[in-house]
Amino acid sequence: MSRIGYKTVVIPEGVTVTRDGDQVTVKGPKGELTETFSPLVEMKVDGNEVNFEPTGKYDNKERAMHGTSRANFNNMIEGVANGFKKNLKLVGVGYRTQLKGKTLILNVGYSNPVEVPLPEDLDVKVPDNTTIEIEGINKQHVGDFAAKVRAIRSPEPYKGKGIRYEGERIVLKEGKTGK
Repeated sequence: MSRIGYKTVVIPEGVTVTRDGDQVTVKGPKGELTETFSPLVEMKVDGNEVNFEPTGKYDNKERAMHGTSRANFNNMIEGVANGFKKNLKLVGVGYRTQLKGKTLILNVGYSNPVEVPLPEDLDVKVPDNTTIEIEGINKQHVGDFAAKVRAIRSPEPYKGKGIRYEGERIVLKEGKTGK
């Protein structure tokens, strides 16, 4: 039984939800998102509340889609109302970043700078040369781009150098000990 799937999603003021079969469009102050939901889960709109219920015998596939559909819809509502944000920190001597047009340039210890093209639907800012702020209305796109940038130089376990999420704690290894 999905505990998440049975929770009610409240639609905040200024957000509209329209359905066309299995396709749902959510519009809000930050933008508009459209997604197709599984026919295995029924979406019931009652005023400003939305509930998700399984349609059939509640087998494994329906159980998986029940909680997933509710979570995806809640992320759509949260995204168009407030947006999502991830911050990355560059840790290491000489590690820095800068924005040039629609390209993020990273100097992270390689012989040449790494250039990453920015997606159209995300807003990327570099407030200082060791911080990257990624903002957008689609939670999956924000997380995917942050993971892509972090994978360029993920934190290593001995000195902790690399690109990490803000607040991420790296467990450092001890290294070799001399006798």
